[in-house]
Amino acid sequence: MMRLNFYIFILALTAVFVGCGQPTNAPQSNQTANTNANTATVNNQWDKYVEGFLNDYFAARPDFAVVQGKHEFDGKLPDWSEDGLKKEIQRLHAERDKAAGFKDDQLDERQRFERDYLIAQIDKDLFWRETADQPHTNPYFYSDSIDPDVYVSREYAPLETRMKSYTLYAKNVPNALQQIKANLKLPLPKTLVKIGRTTIGGLADFYSKDVPTVFASVKDEQSQKDFKEANDGAIKAVKDFDVWLGEQEKSANDNFALGADKFKQMLKATEGVDVDLAKLEEIGKQDLARNTNTLREECQKFTPNQTLLQCMAKASANKAEGTNVVDAATKQLGDLRKFIQEKDVLTIPGTEEAQVKQAPPYKAWNFAYINIPGPFENNLPSVYYVSPPNPSWSKQKQDAYIPGKGSLLFTSVHEVYPGHFVQFLHANRSKSKFGQVFVGYAFAEGWAHYTEEMMYDAGLGTGDTEMHIGQLQEALLRNVRFLSAIGMHTKGMTVEESKKMFLEQGFQDEGSAEQQAERGTFDSAYLNYTMGKLMIRKLRDDWTASRGGRNAWKQFHDAFLQYGGPPIPFVRRAMMGSGDNGSLF
Repeated sequence: MMRLNFYIFILALTAVFVGCGQPTNAPQSNQTANTNANTATVNNQWDKYVEGFLNDYFAARPDFAVVQGKHEFDGKLPDWSEDGLKKEIQRLHAERDKAAGFKDDQLDERQRFERDYLIAQIDKDLFWRETADQPHTNPYFYSDSIDPDVYVSREYAPLETRMKSYTLYAKNVPNALQQIKANLKLPLPKTLVKIGRTTIGGLADFYSKDVPTVFASVKDEQSQKDFKEANDGAIKAVKDFDVWLGEQEKSANDNFALGADKFKQMLKATEGVDVDLAKLEEIGKQDLARNTNTLREECQKFTPNQTLLQCMAKASANKAEGTNVVDAATKQLGDLRKFIQEKDVLTIPGTEEAQVKQAPPYKAWNFAYINIPGPFENNLPSVYYVSPPNPSWSKQKQDAYIPGKGSLLFTSVHEVYPGHFVQFLHANRSKSKFGQVFVGYAFAEGWAHYTEEMMYDAGLGTGDTEMHIGQLQEALLRNVRFLSAIGMHTKGMTVEESKKMFLEQGFQDEGSAEQQAERGTFDSAYLNYTMGKLMIRKLRDDWTASRGGRNAWKQFHDAFLQYGGPPIPFVRRAMMGSGDNGSLF
């Protein structure tokens, strides 16, 4: 769930401001009546504008539209030609001007909130496309878009229909890869070449091994013939692209850093966080120290007179029960749902389900992720994927990669109950389609990470030192991501230095430490896990202070999740009111 493009908005927001409105039975002058009529006209114009914005966004980003469940765009890919990239930037600037033209006094509170988030979404897109220039500098910019998983694993239509959609997609792959190749400016950073070969080059095996098996039962001979021809062409195109990327390894460099100025712009443009980087780094160090000190206390109970590394090694060696990690995670989901309901932690709306499956190799660069159907889909399960270790690793390295029981438990908390899956259950019930479609990185990952510590505090594993160590291991991993992102992109930290930090301060195994350090080079915003968590926890404490403290946690969780996923500073202003003098962290 990396470059997550998602949703916002809340119906409940109108209730927050209902006391500010004029009583419905108050007498109106002709002037007031005319003003209200004009306002209603502008209000309608705004709602029509949002509808048009979504339609235009889907047309420009058909890959994104398909993931949201807009299957009239099946098989299509964006125009990634140089001219297409320029036109999309121009379109986004024009849309920003249009949205900013709707003034505060013309909109109601709900619409003002929606306008501000729509502009924030545009600012985010423009940062990555224009300021960071990712289409020309980062192969991973294209990885999610060119991924055909939606056609292969999401059962949104009969297999025959999905096969035809995949066939059209496969026909478009060669041209898309030619555009990507033409866009990338050489030389590329080593780690970005590597992730490009994994996520795009790795598709060749997926196309040739997994995809034909999925569609093998389709009986129509012409459909099978068309599929094979298109798929063979896509396989060749991907292999050729991978060979080309491999050739770039010879001249690859280590110039992946955004730089301090762009990194600070990234925080403001993509998450609405305007903060001094030195202060932000100090906040991260303090949270790392807090979690490390707690870990030290727990390890004294778990492994007396041993080092933290020995303590973590013992916890990691105790694997979850089950024949494999998929079985173990499946059992955990049932236990977690029951715990949430018994402890009344928050509301789990709907009857949707989450399944657990093994991730395909081309997506196995990170241990766990969840695939959640978009808001335009109906009655489809979400899939929580867990990744096997790299088969090229030594047996010792592979064994160490599989998380211990406690770490896996809080990974399941993060991905499903009550993390990403529950958050999307709430968001997909927003009364605004715009609100369902867009969500920010810090909101989504901040919430999921926040739930790990919150669930432990609510009683999950309380009294079990090993479980607490598992929760702390996940927290320390995100702490090191936070500091690595700042270090690598603003202070000259190398990948090896980052890996060392993941090993020594994040207590990760060698394989994970290597993956995490490299991820920071192409995912400069992965500090959002801890940054989002800290903002949510601070908001919770401030909001519940006058509402019963810990007894109001469920009320806070349900209220917070109604917002969908705008920048967290927006949510803070809405929940705390304009008189809020508190800090984000």
